[in-house]
Amino acid sequence: MTRGIVVGVDGSEGSKRALEWAAGEARLRAVPLEVVLVWLPSVLIYAGAGWSAADNDTFEGLLESARERLERTCESVAPALDGLEVKRTVVEGTAARALMDAAVDADLLVVGTRGHGGFAGLLLGSVSAQCAHHSPCPVVIVPHHEKTG
Repeated sequence: MTRGIVVGVDGSEGSKRALEWAAGEARLRAVPLEVVLVWLPSVLIYAGAGWSAADNDTFEGLLESARERLERTCESVAPALDGLEVKRTVVEGTAARALMDAAVDADLLVVGTRGHGGFAGLLLGSVSAQCAHHSPCPVVIVPHHEKTG
């Protein structure tokens, strides 16, 4: 039995392109699609005069915000997801590690890029680079192209 395709999203335009591409590929292969949003909560928050540990309500609020961002991202490409078996997952952790863990038994891992070049590209492209080098399955990196005109 196939696990299908895992795609990482963060709400950016690049991740929406990756989600659309992954949905098309899942349709072609007739496999399930798992949409994964990874979040890394800050254990410290700035509280006026200094830093303070985040309380449970703050943590739950951040988790709910991550869930809402995942839903908004999926809704933004809803026609591409129509008729597919789609699982939506929010994972706490670092992006590259969490995506690779989610893809352990997957047929394919799909990630996007943010479209930055030069030094910024070295920093912001680190998730896709880590996945390309260390993924337990084949990886597709969908480039982000700025719209012109």
